[in-house]
Amino acid sequence: MPHAIVTNTERPDLVPVTARWRWEAFQQGQGRSLAEVIAAESVGAAAASLPRTFVLLVDDEPVGMASLAAHDLDTRPDLTPWLAGVFVAPHARGRGHAVRLVAAVEAEAAARGIPTLWLYTRSAEGLYAGIGWRTVETLSYREKMYALMRRDLSDSV
Repeated sequence: MPHAIVTNTERPDLVPVTARWRWEAFQQGQGRSLAEVIAAESVGAAAASLPRTFVLLVDDEPVGMASLAAHDLDTRPDLTPWLAGVFVAPHARGRGHAVRLVAAVEAEAAARGIPTLWLYTRSAEGLYAGIGWRTVETLSYREKMYALMRRDLSDSV
């Protein structure tokens, strides 16, 4: 099973797939339609700036994504940039794909000279801690508890 990681900029044909994943996993019920998410994802794919979405292909089939985004948590505009939207399709989970995607985002951030990345998670704190992220705060957001985590990229060199 050959793996490849591409960006939506390189493969704009993947935008409908990543937009659907993003909408279903993170934004459904938050006031944005799938069409709006597709439109936003298309704009991002056409630009060289952030967000930058990475897509993992296994045998040329998209199985997961992760993004490098300028902002992700509206209550913390002081923190930037973010590892955001990490998603692996249910049929492809448990194979290390999330770790591959996170590594791609970290490498992109390091190449851009970004010293620190941020993320927030409700369910994957252990996964991120296991690959070098550290929890800096527990916070309430939209009536749920999340771990706010950071990754100092100089630690990974």
